[in-house]
Amino acid sequence: MDYRELIVWQKAMDLVTEIYQTTSSFPSEERFGLSSQIRRAAVSVPSNIAEGHGRKATGAYLNHLSIAYGSLMEMETQLQIALRLEFISSTTTSALLNKTTEIGKMLNGLKKSLATKDK
Repeated sequence: MDYRELIVWQKAMDLVTEIYQTTSSFPSEERFGLSSQIRRAAVSVPSNIAEGHGRKATGAYLNHLSIAYGSLMEMETQLQIALRLEFISSTTTSALLNKTTEIGKMLNGLKKSLATKDK
């Protein structure tokens, strides 16, 4: 299976688009601050899924999925900061956090599947 067929990768890609759209309304002085950090964390999720898949070794894949999950948690924290700074609404934050939760569960499921398969 190609990584682009993975639903978790597709959802992570959709989240990147939403993050870019959301952060485009941040104050201009945040272009190299919080906005940039959130975007980098978002991009890291599907990128690490793809890179891990491309390594063709289960251990490396699991490691990259762990990095993707860590980036997801980083993004959640940064979204909470953006909410506290009133850069985004609570409605937008909730919607994005629901998506990060879903992607996180999918990443954990994929990790468990791979770990079981490797035994």
